[in-house]
Amino acid sequence: MDGWIEHRRPGDREHVGWIRPAGDDWVAVSLLGEELTGPVDWLAAEEVLDDVSLAWLGEVWMLERDGAAALRVRLVELTPERVVVQTDDFGAVDVPVERFELPWPAPSALRPRRTDDPDGVTSFGG
Repeated sequence: MDGWIEHRRPGDREHVGWIRPAGDDWVAVSLLGEELTGPVDWLAAEEVLDDVSLAWLGEVWMLERDGAAALRVRLVELTPERVVVQTDDFGAVDVPVERFELPWPAPSALRPRRTDDPDGVTSFGG
């Protein structure tokens, strides 16, 4: 992360990512370590990060696992050292959860929930 510059939105000073050098250009990088742009000028990188909503931090994600069903998870911690997720507790404080420590940048096994993923509420069978 040498040379990466932390970027905060001007309105609320919320940390929304980084801008990293790419030759004579710059690349906007999300909190998950995902490149949001290719090489662009500084202002374009800032604009992309300024438009980032942090609502996705509170959303349900899916953690793909080898040989097992994907798990519904929530993001618990995001740092340039690691990503920590825990199984979805559906808002209950007394539900046991399992935590998983993932590398940063986040691996492709961690992905946003899709509409065809189980919702965790509907049960099938009979």
